[in-house]
Amino acid sequence: MIHFLEKDMGFPAVSEASEEGLLAAGGDLSPERLLVAYRSGIFPWYEAGQPILWWSPDPRMVLFIKDFKVSKSLKKTIRKKTFSVTFNQDFEAVINHCAAVKRDGQQGTWITQEMKDAYLQLHKKGDAISFEVWEDGQLVGGGYGVALPEKKIFCGESMFSLVSDASKVGFFHLVQKYKAEAFALIDCQVYTRHLESLGAQEIPRNEFLEYLNF
Repeated sequence: MIHFLEKDMGFPAVSEASEEGLLAAGGDLSPERLLVAYRSGIFPWYEAGQPILWWSPDPRMVLFIKDFKVSKSLKKTIRKKTFSVTFNQDFEAVINHCAAVKRDGQQGTWITQEMKDAYLQLHKKGDAISFEVWEDGQLVGGGYGVALPEKKIFCGESMFSLVSDASKVGFFHLVQKYKAEAFALIDCQVYTRHLESLGAQEIPRNEFLEYLNF
């Protein structure tokens, strides 16, 4: 049974999600609701023309900071210093690139204009973070997500790369940033082979919720 959200900010218990992880539909993408969602182990994902859909999959893909794997080739690329990495220098450009990049198995993008506007608002409030990867002064990679510093968790949303290894180098610097800030993990949401190659793993949703102090 899918729950339909009203004006209040509450969500049903994540244990009521479907086998695929779908929990609820409707509501809005206000900064307040988005933060309630992320702090509850829930995130929005939907395509244009659909109502807002809210998910809490089980198992959950996460990267424990201590388990991050750096391949020999990535170490070599980092040492070359071909790329420079910044944080929160051009959030809007990053999310626009993430929306535009073509991905295997997807015909369109789930990063609709409504989503862009919502996360830009979160960014202006200091809750959504971007990293930018530059080569010769040009933006060639990056990503964004939602930081929960009180939980020591960063919720990754999307990355893009216009040249080989750009997003990997950016992600390396993101991990180093949150390692220095004593974060426990990066929420990757759902399994991909690429994330697994970086050290991410699937854990039971209940275990993930323990990190959110539920």
